[in-house]
Amino acid sequence: MPTKKKPTDLLIPPRGMHDILPKETPLWDKLIETTREIADFYNFSRIETPIAERVELFERGVGETTDIVEKEMYFLKTKGGDRLVLRPEMTAPVMRSYLQNGLHRLPQPQRLYYFGPAFRYERPQAGRYRQFHQFGFEIVGGDSDPVYDAEIIAASYRLIESLKIKPLIIEISSIGCRICRPGYRKKLIDYYRGKEICRDCARRLKTNPLRLLDCKKEACQPIKADAPSILDSLCSPCRSHLKQVLESLEEMGLPYTLNPLLVRGLDYYNRTVFEIFVQEEVVGLALASGGRYDYLAEMIGGRPTPGVGVAGGAERIIELMMARRDEIKLPKPRVKIFLVHIGDLAKKRSLALIEEFRRSNIGVISALGKNSLSEQLETANKVGSPLALILGQREVYEESIILRDMQTGVQESVPLKKVVEEVKKRLK
Repeated sequence: MPTKKKPTDLLIPPRGMHDILPKETPLWDKLIETTREIADFYNFSRIETPIAERVELFERGVGETTDIVEKEMYFLKTKGGDRLVLRPEMTAPVMRSYLQNGLHRLPQPQRLYYFGPAFRYERPQAGRYRQFHQFGFEIVGGDSDPVYDAEIIAASYRLIESLKIKPLIIEISSIGCRICRPGYRKKLIDYYRGKEICRDCARRLKTNPLRLLDCKKEACQPIKADAPSILDSLCSPCRSHLKQVLESLEEMGLPYTLNPLLVRGLDYYNRTVFEIFVQEEVVGLALASGGRYDYLAEMIGGRPTPGVGVAGGAERIIELMMARRDEIKLPKPRVKIFLVHIGDLAKKRSLALIEEFRRSNIGVISALGKNSLSEQLETANKVGSPLALILGQREVYEESIILRDMQTGVQESVPLKKVVEEVKKRLK
């Protein structure tokens, strides 16, 4: 017989998912607004894709042997029998939308950005959730000029830096292309064959050897550290591409370090791969990561289309913003007056009065569910309203209202028809 859940279980969100509370929203608003500002400066246009996509988009685009596809996707089955998943990442949906909606017919490349939730069924830990939010920049179409890689890195770096999170470091590498990568795969397989490695790495050795370099298990670290470097196996065009990206980063004054063990966990990447970290953080989780994906369009059934992009983890960045809250210039809350009512007649008249203030772009707070004058004035004090308007039955009949300065306590009566004009003067 199934165990009956306690009623209190309903008050706990699903594991790995979390609420964003009102006290946190100023930081989220700051991150969203900064993303918008950076996108505008670097000429990225916003794109939004559905939260649910077809399973095949990620099986073919991200890779069937990746951890995301094998272990981490949330599956849905519709009444019509469609197999869908909650999107585990955003780049494949953006490319799908680019191909489906004929964005290749517009001036190239298309510069796109997004901000929204994604879902992965993985072990929750600090800065990592099963429902998480990402910002991202993508440059799709045109050609695979290394300058686009540098622009993508710069946009994400400048966004994080604008939030007072520093010092930052860019770890960068190249995973080659279809020409030079097979030779490196063979070197890697030969090196790992016969070594004592974890169960996941034993599976990766057969299915996706480059992912061996992505292993985080402590026992595999010494083996990984001595693995052959992919940088020694790059073909001439890939070497030249990486060199030009690094030169562009130097030109922009962006700090980087070469990390030949950096491979990323998605199959659509080629050539440039990178991650951005805070140097002083012990946790070592990347705040943003990305790379070039010139084969993705073909993998999902489209024509060859160059692309390069980056995605950043909003929750990780918000945690760091909280620790630096005093340094971050958050938008000041809008000044709002407080409307106090006494009695049912005044309550009804207050509804129309609130609309008058709205039309004049004056913020109003009210407590129409409370009847006590002292309770309402106490609330006005707590929310920090500089001015309270007191409307009682007598004032309604006399077509007047009392203005109270909440700092001095000084009150005066003014005609209702002039109250909007009078409030504007006081708030200047």
